[in-house]
Amino acid sequence: MRFAKRKKRLIQSDPFGVQEGKFKFGRLNISFRKFWIEDAYVPKYSDKESVKQTFNYAKLPIFGVFAALLLFLLLGRTAWLQIVKGDYYYDMAEGNRIRIERIEAKRGVIYDSNGVPLVRNGANFLLYMIPADLPRDAVAFNNISARIGEILGQPYQAVIADKLDGIDLGSIDAYQPVFIADNIDYDKAMLLYLESDQWPGVVLSNQTRREYGNTAGLSLSHILGYTGKISETELAAAGDEYLPIDYIGKMGVESFWESELRGENGKKQIEVDAFGKENKILSQKPGADGHNLVLTIDANMQGKLEEILSKALGQLGKTRAVAIAMDPNNGEIKAMVSLPAYNNNLFARGITPDEYSALISDPDRPLFDRAISGEYPSGSTIKPIWSAAALEEHIVTENTTFNSVGGIRVGQWYFPDWLAGGHGIVNMRRAIAESINTYFYIICGGYEDVNGLGLERMNEYGKLFGLDAQTGIDLPGEADGFLPTRDWKKETKGEDWYIGDTYHMAIGQGDLLVTPLQVAAYTAVFANGGALYRPHVVQKILTADDKPFEEVSEDPVRANFIEKYNIEVVREGMRQTVTDGSARSLQSVPVPVAGKTGTAQWSTTEPTHAWFIGFAPYDHPDLVITVLIEEGGEGSSTAVPVAREFLTWYYGEYKPPAAVDANN
Repeated sequence: MRFAKRKKRLIQSDPFGVQEGKFKFGRLNISFRKFWIEDAYVPKYSDKESVKQTFNYAKLPIFGVFAALLLFLLLGRTAWLQIVKGDYYYDMAEGNRIRIERIEAKRGVIYDSNGVPLVRNGANFLLYMIPADLPRDAVAFNNISARIGEILGQPYQAVIADKLDGIDLGSIDAYQPVFIADNIDYDKAMLLYLESDQWPGVVLSNQTRREYGNTAGLSLSHILGYTGKISETELAAAGDEYLPIDYIGKMGVESFWESELRGENGKKQIEVDAFGKENKILSQKPGADGHNLVLTIDANMQGKLEEILSKALGQLGKTRAVAIAMDPNNGEIKAMVSLPAYNNNLFARGITPDEYSALISDPDRPLFDRAISGEYPSGSTIKPIWSAAALEEHIVTENTTFNSVGGIRVGQWYFPDWLAGGHGIVNMRRAIAESINTYFYIICGGYEDVNGLGLERMNEYGKLFGLDAQTGIDLPGEADGFLPTRDWKKETKGEDWYIGDTYHMAIGQGDLLVTPLQVAAYTAVFANGGALYRPHVVQKILTADDKPFEEVSEDPVRANFIEKYNIEVVREGMRQTVTDGSARSLQSVPVPVAGKTGTAQWSTTEPTHAWFIGFAPYDHPDLVITVLIEEGGEGSSTAVPVAREFLTWYYGEYKPPAAVDANN
């Protein structure tokens, strides 16, 4: 009981259960007072600790150099990244979020001279990839590739892998589109469009595909050409204006006038999502559609000339020929047919390997435009040039005559005329009309007491008439023909130039080569009275909405380089070719025609090439025609009928004589 009372008093006097006193804990002497709990937390140190030096100050300079070196490297790397490679990495960073995409300009339309559209723009579904956006996971990527192959109907895994091989995914190039497939059928394209929305880096685009009507015949393909996907070589030459998925003019007008037809692409700045898909448009700059072109080609004339020439080849059992109709007063090509031809839609829609193999393995070379790229001996169609040159150089006059006895002999060599026994006494007009070789042997190479033009002057006049050089037509692939020289023969054949070489050249044989277009151009000189024009197939350039933009220049290349009277003498000889010479069948044409036949030997075993050149109406010519049938034999029997049928249709049905008279 007492104990209990005592305990109670103790608790009341010391509520925290401690009494005043001291105790030692380690090195701490703890003192406390009764009723002051704070005293329990007041330490009292009986001992003090001292801090001793442990750092070696002698090493401080080494540490400073090391730190400075690290700082220098850090600053240098920062400068490299920010200054030298700043734009590069900025573009990469922005490419993950903000990108610039093109707005494709609509390609210009091509019309014939009557305003008939010869080509239109269709839809071309094209599939491409952006490597930087493709999934890095191999399984996911392979699944996408496999599915693309399933939709397109052929395995594409290897094709895609090959196209992406070597692309650095950490470079700007990884944001360049990589072409996969084009000309995709509509149903397949729609399926790809729907599924590609969930495929990172896979894009289905709708670009322009050219569609050619070919209403004027397949021969128009050589003139129009076609567009196709740009090649690596073309891309390297084109610079920044094109992307690897672009299409470009490959041949013909499409190629030569590419910059006008293509237009100027627009741009839009877009924000993309994690898949690289367009999220929203931030800004947009419209482009400008391509210019439209009006050709000098008359589709009706083109189609008719091809029809007539094809029929003639069928009757002769031949396959290769050229025919050109041109306005002699300005160089406009009204029709230009090269057979055989090809269908340019095959290339526009994407030619198959089998189709392409068939074209390039064809011995008749349908892709080859013989009108501008073919080089042939001219045969007697060259004789009007030598006649004008001989008159100009006073080798002969219009009344100078020679006696044709069937040929001339020089030493042991004999150079024959085409008529055994000769033609008797002939002047220049008759020599042109009847294509008398003896006359041209003499005025070109000389004989006995007559000094001819000689090789150098023949070449000089040949060049004045546009030989040995491109005419400058606005089509790619033109050949320049060939005028042989003494030095060339010495270097090439190791032989001197002989009088026989000059005689051969005088009648359009030997090493002399011309293109059918060159022949048409120099024929126009005699038709129009002395001006050489540049042949061209584009008449004018229009805006995208068919407003006038620019006229194509029609100034002559040169004029008055032959005296008017001398030109007129040659013209009279060419007219006599029709009235009394080798092209008398042309008298049935509704208007008077002048011309010259030619037969060109090119092989000792194969038939000769057949030529005809002419113009009409004789007094006021508005049309020049040139016909070449390869291995066609005599020009008078195979080439002239083609010209006759076309001229009869043109002046009798398509353009009646009354209209001709009214215009003149």
